[in-house]
Amino acid sequence: METKKTDPVDIIVPVYRGLTETRRCLESILEQPQQQPYELIAIDDASPEPELTTYLDELAANQRLTLLRHAVNKGFVAAANSGLRLHLERDVVLLNSDTEVHGNWLDRLAQCAYANKRIGTVTPFSNNATICSYPYFCRDNLLPEGLTLAELDTLFRRANAGRWLEIPTAIGFCMYIRRTCLEETGYFDEQQFGFGYGEENDFCMRASQKDWRHLLCADTFVYHVGGVSFSDRAAKLQADAQTTLATLHPEYPTIIQDFIREDPVRSLRLAVDQERARFSPEQASQVVMEQHQVFADLWEEHALKTSALEKGLREAEGFLSQAWGELRERDQAIIDAQHYVREREADIASLEERCHVLQDALNQAQQNILLLQQQNQQLNERLEQIYASRSWRYTKFLRRS
Repeated sequence: METKKTDPVDIIVPVYRGLTETRRCLESILEQPQQQPYELIAIDDASPEPELTTYLDELAANQRLTLLRHAVNKGFVAAANSGLRLHLERDVVLLNSDTEVHGNWLDRLAQCAYANKRIGTVTPFSNNATICSYPYFCRDNLLPEGLTLAELDTLFRRANAGRWLEIPTAIGFCMYIRRTCLEETGYFDEQQFGFGYGEENDFCMRASQKDWRHLLCADTFVYHVGGVSFSDRAAKLQADAQTTLATLHPEYPTIIQDFIREDPVRSLRLAVDQERARFSPEQASQVVMEQHQVFADLWEEHALKTSALEKGLREAEGFLSQAWGELRERDQAIIDAQHYVREREADIASLEERCHVLQDALNQAQQNILLLQQQNQQLNERLEQIYASRSWRYTKFLRRS
């Protein structure tokens, strides 16, 4: 265990919309005493809600928090960075304005953050925190029926006292960041993730490349509504962020998928389930129902995968059958072509034989013509001899009569 810093921790809460949620968040912080000194800092990112602006002004006037205000809306990431840059010697907790905390939550996060000198970030459990979600993993949950935030956080503190688990990335709803990690890694990337979602994942990937670790603080639970400031565009922001993350860190999707598939958080959730079951018969019944739902969901997922595999197999069999049919057709076409070629080869051989016969006849005819020409020449020569003889001349008068 590394010695904790004695400097105050800056609790940074960027604010844009949601008076009700923001009030609950800030008052839950102010109402819970901590051993760890802290300064609460709200960043008003040019909120369009006058009532929210007035509420923040009142808290600042009563010196209950430090208020920073942007003249124009710069987006969640720029607001967070404004707070991160305020005190360059302090650790920070970045907290969404739609969260609620309980008990000595900050003390527990700080203790976890100094469990090792290379711990860069710490994230608590929540109902709405993907890989840090409870009771259902990687889902947006409500609080378990019949439990208040105070009761559930107390159960987490009992079930997992002092326990933590290394995770691939912090979750930005509540994120303790050690200043030394922040100094080495740099601030959130405003250019790539200006309006929020994905900035903490990018930060953690960059920090991991510098050998910083990220922990789930298993004995702390922070309630999170989710999407208050971005309710009308959350889905698009999330999709865009995933695309950007995959571009900047191609290994990120695989790292997260492997973590989800292995689910090393399960034992920590089960410990809380057991503590809830001991808490009351109603909670024991609720836990059984939740576990039944988990198995039902797994069965449905298995059935869907099996159905998809069977469909894929049927399609593959159809493609294979079609391919075999096409192959047989091609084989027959090749056989027909070979037969045609053999027939044409026989025709060519027959034509060649006939050509030879005709050539022989032509050669014989040429020889006969030559012989006739020779005989004709001889006859002409003989006639000339006859015409030139005396007898031919002397008998000329007889031929006339």
